[in-house]
Amino acid sequence: MGWSVDDVRAWMRVPQATDDKYARGVVGFVTGSDAYPGAAVLGVEAAHRAGAGMVRYVGPRRAADHVLARRPETVAGTGRVQAWALGSGTDASHRSPSLRATLHAALAEGVPGVLDAGALDLVRVGAGPRLLTPHAGELRTLLAALGVDVERAAIAADPERWAREAATRTGATVLLKGARTVVTDGDRVAVVEAPTHWLATAGTGDVLAGIAGALLAAHADAVLADAACLVDLGATAAWLHGEAGARASLGGPLVALEVAEHVAGVVRTVLADAQSVSDPASTR
Repeated sequence: MGWSVDDVRAWMRVPQATDDKYARGVVGFVTGSDAYPGAAVLGVEAAHRAGAGMVRYVGPRRAADHVLARRPETVAGTGRVQAWALGSGTDASHRSPSLRATLHAALAEGVPGVLDAGALDLVRVGAGPRLLTPHAGELRTLLAALGVDVERAAIAADPERWAREAATRTGATVLLKGARTVVTDGDRVAVVEAPTHWLATAGTGDVLAGIAGALLAAHADAVLADAACLVDLGATAAWLHGEAGARASLGGPLVALEVAEHVAGVVRTVLADAQSVSDPASTR
């Protein structure tokens, strides 16, 4: 099934008068590395722009310094979270004992988690609903670890088949990134067509993981009650990401940070459209 603005609007949580930052959702990040500190910045920026009530960051000093310089409202260090975003900007083959312990501790909490890049191999560690966000190459590596030999080109040619395969074998929801993003739990499938192919540039996947993390935190209770809604939340994240990319591009090149910066504006437009529908007088 395709994904529309009405589907997205259904998963936009608007703050109420009684809400505090915890009610809006706290998302934690274990992302970035000394080699790729920017991944942490991009994911954290996107989560703030997507409406997270609070963002926590746990990672190496170099990445943390960049995160706090860009977004000083971020809380550095562990603490209460409703969802985790893990792995962006890290490499499983160069995972330090310290990072391994941090990732395993996060996964043991049982809260919803977005597993990206260097955390995809940890899908069976700990407990809790999981949204995996690989591109075709990463999905090939994941499937190979599960005993399935398939070429990247074959995955790109039939993304729905191989995303379903990975979801069935892992028990997680898989968001397979691409020009045609497929989100599936092995049963339901949602498809999001990218409005611009300029999104095929470094760092945009980190932005997507941040948006997804914020959405999972905002709807953590719903995810814990029924993990099937991860398909909806993953598709919503992909749609917001695509629309933010289109705004950043305007038909030309973009950079990932610009995509993150446009997320709040996309959310604002989605909610404003809802207001104009519910209050016809506002359009007169």
